[in-house]
Amino acid sequence: MATHQCVIAVAKRGTAQHAVQAARRQGARGATVLGGKGSSVFESRAKKLFGALLEPEKEIVLVVVEREKAEAVAEEIRRELDLDTPGKGIVFVFDISSVRGLTPLDALAEDDDS
Repeated sequence: MATHQCVIAVAKRGTAQHAVQAARRQGARGATVLGGKGSSVFESRAKKLFGALLEPEKEIVLVVVEREKAEAVAEEIRRELDLDTPGKGIVFVFDISSVRGLTPLDALAEDDDS
């Protein structure tokens, strides 16, 4: 069984920091924010400006957390970004088969003591 999961939120540009803060409130230690473009059935179709296709800009927030924290993190992001409102975004969770590079918090505390 996977020990970690990845909570992924896709929402309108400008909302990522709110998602990161929500994840931290539930015990996440950090997040990665990516930019993206795309639209849903709730947004108007992509528009053209001077012949160039314009799509709504999105932010994708990736949060790797211990399995037992993932649902609480996803739920807090859902509440913070009001994702029950159509067109606001989506949050979902993936199992991660293996993780490298995460430093346990107790190891960080030991470094502070030295």
